[in-house]
Amino acid sequence: MVDPRLNSVHLEMPRRQEFRRARDVLLGARGPQTLVAEQRNASSRPPTAIDQPLSSFPGHVDLWLVDRDYVYPLRVGLNTVGRAPDNDIVIVDGYVSRRHCSIVVHANLTAELFDTASKNGTYINGQRLQGPTRLHPGDEIRMCERQLVFMTRDGEDSPNTNTIAD
Repeated sequence: MVDPRLNSVHLEMPRRQEFRRARDVLLGARGPQTLVAEQRNASSRPPTAIDQPLSSFPGHVDLWLVDRDYVYPLRVGLNTVGRAPDNDIVIVDGYVSRRHCSIVVHANLTAELFDTASKNGTYINGQRLQGPTRLHPGDEIRMCERQLVFMTRDGEDSPNTNTIAD
């Protein structure tokens, strides 16, 4: 069964086909350890945004996105981003696609950014995303006029910097 957050019935052809190809790559990027962790944590999804300073940020969150208004916790597994209200990270902006992009956080706490056939593209550090891209602390993710920064608790890459999948 396909994750309901990655439904494509709202799209017209050929964009629906592009989305489905992107979805297959995204779902295939999760390794077995990530899938197990994702299933284990399915009932404890973090809120879509936390409106509080980082000094009082929950200690169990290791990776997050931040913009000028909010902090968006990331969890191990699939994290969807877009304007649809059932995304993990909801961006209220009419130019952001319903399912704009996704971030897969692997069990080893490395993270990859995927564009999910968004209409206006996803950019990382000013460059349009051409395929799955490894995220590093401080990377700037732009969707239309919205900009998010990827952050980690220690501000450094995971010790397993050479491996993406688990």
